[in-house]
Amino acid sequence: MNIYISGISGTGMGPLALMAKSAGFTVSGSDLEKGAIYDELIEAGIEVFIGKQDGEFLKRKLAEGVDWFAYTSALPEDHAELVLAKDSGIKCTKRDELTAFLVSELKLKMVAVAGTHGKTTTTAMIIFGALKLGLPISYIVGTTLGFAPSGAYKKGDKYFIYEADEYDRNFLYYHPWVSVIPSVSYDHPDIYKTREEYLEAFSQFESQSQEVIKEGISESEFKLAGEIRRKDAGLAVKAILKIVNDMELEISEKEIIKVLNEFPGVGRRFEKISDGVYSDYAHHPEEIATTMGVVRDEAKINGKKGIVVVYQPHQNTRQHEVREGYRDAFLGADKIFWLPTYLTRENPELAVITPEEFISDLENQKVAEPGEANEELAEKLKRYRDEGYLVVLMTAGPVDKWFREIFSK
Repeated sequence: MNIYISGISGTGMGPLALMAKSAGFTVSGSDLEKGAIYDELIEAGIEVFIGKQDGEFLKRKLAEGVDWFAYTSALPEDHAELVLAKDSGIKCTKRDELTAFLVSELKLKMVAVAGTHGKTTTTAMIIFGALKLGLPISYIVGTTLGFAPSGAYKKGDKYFIYEADEYDRNFLYYHPWVSVIPSVSYDHPDIYKTREEYLEAFSQFESQSQEVIKEGISESEFKLAGEIRRKDAGLAVKAILKIVNDMELEISEKEIIKVLNEFPGVGRRFEKISDGVYSDYAHHPEEIATTMGVVRDEAKINGKKGIVVVYQPHQNTRQHEVREGYRDAFLGADKIFWLPTYLTRENPELAVITPEEFISDLENQKVAEPGEANEELAEKLKRYRDEGYLVVLMTAGPVDKWFREIFSK
C-alpha cells in the first residue's frame, strides 16, 4: 500500500510515517518547512518534498499510485493537497485512522499514554525501558528521541506504545489494551469549549480501555531530577510490568527501576542544548510549575547560581483560559523574560494578552520583564549562562529554533 502524508516532518505525523515505512508500506509526503522529524525521515529512505504545497508534488505521486492520504490537523479544509486528494477519490483521513489501521493490521496490543501533561515523557520512558529490556514493542511518540527513532516497528513486535493526543479528539479513535494517564486538567479550548467537555472526553477514553493505570510505584525508588519525572517513571514501571506479566517473563520491578534511572530524557522535554542551557515544551501553567521543579533540582545538583527562564506562550485563545494559573507557576526563577504569544488557530474576537499584562499577574513579577527574540536578548542570555545561571526556554512555539541557534554558535 502507498501512503502519502501531508505535514509529514512534524512530531505529529513524522513518527507515524516512520512506523508505516518500517512495517513495509511505501511512504512519501510533503511539508511546508523541515520539521523536527525531517532528518529521521530522510535517513529511513522516505521521499519528502519541502516547499509550497500547491499540489504539484502530490499530482506526481498520484500518477505513481497513492492508496491513502493522511494529513495533519493543522491543514485547513481548502488546503491544495487535501482538496486534490479528496477530488481524486482516494482514502483521506487524519492520523488517528491510519494509526488504528496499522495497529490492527500488525496485530499489536496498544499501550496508550494520554493526559494533559506528562504523556510525552511517560511514553518515552516506557519505550526506553522496554527497548533496554528487549521487549517486542513498536511505538510512536510525539518528539525526537536521542536513543531511538521517534516511530518504529519490527517483525515480531506484539505491543504498540503510543502517545495518544487528546487534541482534535484523536485519542477517542482507539480502544487500548492498557491506558496510562499521568494527569488530566483542562486544555485546548479551541476543541473543548468547556472543562466538562474536556473531562468527558477523558472519561470516554477510559471506558474504551481494557485497563487504566493512573497511579505508579513510589517516586522514592528513582534518582531522576524532578518530582514530576519520578512520578512519570513510576507510571512507566507499571506499564512495562503489564507487558512483562502478559509475556510471562521473569523480569522484576527492581530491574525495571534500575533501567529507568538511566533515562536520558527526550527532545523538547527539559532537553539539554549545551552546558547549563535547556529547552522545554512547557506551555501551560501546570506544565510550567512541574518543569520548574525539575529545573530547581537540576540547578541545585549542578551548583548553578540561579535560574533564568525565557517564556513564549502558545495560542492566545488558550491564554484567556489559563491566565490565572501563571500566578505562582514560575516561582524559583531569578529572572523571567516573557515573549509575545505565538498566535495560531486564533479567535479574532479575543484581545491579545500582552507580556506586560501577564507579568502583572505574577507573584514574582519583580523578576520578570517583557522580551523579544532578538540579538539584545541573546546577549543577555549568554551573559547569564557565562555567569553560572541555568538558562531554560519554555514554549511550544517557534522561538525554540532561535534559542538553539544562539547557543550553537
